[in-house]
Amino acid sequence: MVVSANRLELLQIADAVAREKSIDKSIVIAAMADAIQKAARSRYGQETNIRADINANTGEMKLQRLMEVVEKVDDYATQIAISSARERNPDAQLGDFIAEQLPPMDFGRIAAQSAKQVIVQKVREAERDRQYDEYKDRIGEIVNGTVKRVEYGNVIVDLGRGEAIIRRDELIPRENYKYGDRVRAYVYDVRREQRGPQIFLSRTHPQFMAKLFTMEVPEIYDGIIEIKSVARDPGSRAKIAVISRDSSIDPVGACVGMRGSRVQAVVGELQGEKIDIIPWSPSAASFIVNALQPAEVAKVVLDEDAERIEVVVPDDQLSLAIGRRGQNVRLASQLTGWDIDILTEQEESERRQKEFVERSALFMEALDVDEMVGQVLASEGFTSVEEVAYVDSGEIASIDGFDEDTASEIQTRAREYLEKIEAEHDDKRKALGVADELREIPGITTAMMVTLGEDGVKTIEDFAGYAADDLTGWKERKDGETKVYPGVLAANHGVSRADAEQMVLAARLKAGWITEDEIAAQEAPADETVGA
Repeated sequence: MVVSANRLELLQIADAVAREKSIDKSIVIAAMADAIQKAARSRYGQETNIRADINANTGEMKLQRLMEVVEKVDDYATQIAISSARERNPDAQLGDFIAEQLPPMDFGRIAAQSAKQVIVQKVREAERDRQYDEYKDRIGEIVNGTVKRVEYGNVIVDLGRGEAIIRRDELIPRENYKYGDRVRAYVYDVRREQRGPQIFLSRTHPQFMAKLFTMEVPEIYDGIIEIKSVARDPGSRAKIAVISRDSSIDPVGACVGMRGSRVQAVVGELQGEKIDIIPWSPSAASFIVNALQPAEVAKVVLDEDAERIEVVVPDDQLSLAIGRRGQNVRLASQLTGWDIDILTEQEESERRQKEFVERSALFMEALDVDEMVGQVLASEGFTSVEEVAYVDSGEIASIDGFDEDTASEIQTRAREYLEKIEAEHDDKRKALGVADELREIPGITTAMMVTLGEDGVKTIEDFAGYAADDLTGWKERKDGETKVYPGVLAANHGVSRADAEQMVLAARLKAGWITEDEIAAQEAPADETVGA
């Protein structure tokens, strides 16, 4: 079959556009057909239903007017009576469409310009869809590109098959790019927006450094060494925690490389950012000690409920542990996920001394004893009057200088003091209007009822409206800083999250918000999983 020159030209144009824009040829041909339809309507009338078909193999173009088969014609431009339709096609039925061949048409200048706009728009939309589909699955990868332009500090990067942006706050400080520079960055987000898909790159993202190490260290790429966490102060300093799944391979040494070649390659890409490579440990205390390197740590005290840790360092190591502008401890906190308090040995000693004095004074007042007895009880490790009141009397009697009569007297005074405090709390609870029924919730004390009453909670229904976070408090971490929101019962009553959840559950059960069967149904899947 001989194809005319203009048909060949049409196919060649479609091929060229498809290759240039990296889209499917059929999309370009469909766009051309839409453009021809629009131009034809401008000639035959906008109300006319016109269909254009272009053969993808031959380039042959057909232009047809579609007429709907109806009983009675209301619009002669788009409808045809069934009697007339059956003259053309005996099998025509109501609702069918009869195609009427139209003669080839010459495009005028305005029609051609309009057709061009349609083709450009359709091709651009197809290009955007292709770009989004290609990059939406590449989030978390490192890409290479060329700087196309710089706008208000934001760098526009040509990726070859797409265009991306590195916002000013995602660039390493003091980094400057100009047209034509090669740039490597981390794809952290791809979004559909009104002006097309937007590919967002970052050079400050912690995972950018992790991916660079994966490229430089074969053991990480192979999965022998795992990167557990990363913390960065872009352009200045970073810490990366690694662990080896093979005991014969040192994870830190592998990441450093021969004469530091591997880590230096990453440092060079990050504009000289100093990198501390930390061995990860399942023990939080050991991991935090490692994370605070190069500072030496004398002692650590963990508070797992509050996810805080106190680190005691020698006096001469304080500035090293904290780092310039708090950088070292801040990065260690980000790396480990713990809030870290740094104390010197002298500060810890002073704090312990203060606590000792406060406990001694508490025992002196509550038990009506002299200073020596109060200090002895504090030095023996007793921290509260409750502990003194309900501990086995033999423990108190075994203290040097004490006997069984002394122990009995001290415990009697402790219990009397607690009964007095309990009575005071009960009077205050009643004055606040807190119902007796709250005592039915396991774990609730009279002192807690007073605190709840001050928070406006009077009944079991009121208490059932709490969430566990409302009782224990919660934390939100943003930009490396942790903000703590205190809970109603956390400060003075030491209620743990597990206790708070049980209290709220019991209150909702008593209030009739949930049933035992619903609780059992929620717990059943977890039990089955454990059994499996």
